[in-house]
Amino acid sequence: MSSLSTPATGGPEPLLLLLDPAARQSDGESVRIAKDVLSGGADVKVACPETPSELDRVLSHRGRRRPVVIGSDLALQRVLQALYRQRELGADPVGLVPVGRPEELAAARALGVPVAPVAAARAVLAGAARKLDLLVDDGGGVALGGVRISGGGTRRPGGRPGGWRSLWAKLAAAEQATALTPGRTGAGAGPEGRVTWTTRLGPVGRAGPIERTGPIERIERIERIEPARGEHSARLRVEADGRLLADVHRPVRVVQVTLPCGAAAGEGVMEIVVRAPGALLRARAASISVAGRGFGYEADGRPVGPVRARTWTVHAGCWGLLLPVTQDAP
Repeated sequence: MSSLSTPATGGPEPLLLLLDPAARQSDGESVRIAKDVLSGGADVKVACPETPSELDRVLSHRGRRRPVVIGSDLALQRVLQALYRQRELGADPVGLVPVGRPEELAAARALGVPVAPVAAARAVLAGAARKLDLLVDDGGGVALGGVRISGGGTRRPGGRPGGWRSLWAKLAAAEQATALTPGRTGAGAGPEGRVTWTTRLGPVGRAGPIERTGPIERIERIERIEPARGEHSARLRVEADGRLLADVHRPVRVVQVTLPCGAAAGEGVMEIVVRAPGALLRARAASISVAGRGFGYEADGRPVGPVRARTWTVHAGCWGLLLPVTQDAP
């Protein structure tokens, strides 16, 4: 790990710049531009942690400095997970300068972070903090955008990994993959004690009843859903706020959990899609529990597992992100 401190001519808040090693390798010019802009507007200290333990040490000794991530969505996720472990997630807003391939910056774009290095750096210096939700699991992991469980298991990226996708990713994935003791996976009631359902059944005239507990508020429409080629099923028990969405007797192809973006962000709920052969269920809830013989999942596209049970809970407004000030902002 390397670090250096650069005094600036001014700036109300000192910054801790956390450089993603993968970003330095893939786009060193964007990293340099972001460092120059930030160094010109604030007192900065630069660090390049290469392992989770190094990141923990840097963050625990940051003092009053605000953490600023220069890298991909995965780099931001690592920092948030470390802050969550240290119980410092809401202490200071986090800045982000996205650097990486377009597919590695999907969460940053969805959250409203400028993708240009200069604009993103200026948002860190002069932007406003916005409180956002976070998905936190009972294994200590966090997710910015969502979680996906597929019947065929997690998709392992090909090629030779590098940067934070090498040793760091393996260590953190192994930490989260600790199997939990099988048991009851029920969750408490949500803020309103209810789940909003939208159900699609198919094929027409031949679908049997889908067993579930809790009231179904509305059936949107009935249509035939053809399984995708090469899609596999898994036998999982899925509960949302204590309401049964799927059980082991009916195979599940995909369980998709996402945090809403835009105007719907910050409501403290997740959007859930459960796809089974011939059926699609949608729900909104504050927590979801999944149990099975052993399943893997992807958190923000990063493979984790296999595990035997996992519960995700929405932590409403638990962290802040520095974003550009809008024109109509006071």
